[in-house]
Amino acid sequence: MKKASDDPLTKAEFEALSEFRFQIRRFERFSEDAVQACGITPLQYLLLLHVKGFPGREHASIGELAERLQAKHHGVVALVTRCEEAGYVTRRSDPGDGRRVAVHLTKAGERLLAHLAALHRGELRSLGTVFPIAEINAGTRR
Repeated sequence: MKKASDDPLTKAEFEALSEFRFQIRRFERFSEDAVQACGITPLQYLLLLHVKGFPGREHASIGELAERLQAKHHGVVALVTRCEEAGYVTRRSDPGDGRRVAVHLTKAGERLLAHLAALHRGELRSLGTVFPIAEINAGTRR
């Protein structure tokens, strides 16, 4: 039996893939410009976002952040150090496992992230016409 992935793509599928990648890159470019205008790097923003957005709690371990960022453990340690030096995060022993380090946002990190996330939400809403799934509706917040 022939797999669907073995079928040649149609012109319309190539156009859809091209548009999808264009819109992703457009959003990434917006994000890069927005975070750099606030004096941080895109990776620093993602770190703050993943700390705040970690499911079920308000902190994340270095290993969990490495997974979310798809980065090496030692690279995330260096990134956390830079964010800590800038005053955006703190490290504490994980209350559930003292061998792990938990990364928490500071008040300054919370303020910066809230500002940047609001900008990103607005940009995502503008993509709602291109990607209906990207539309963020305030009425659907948990």
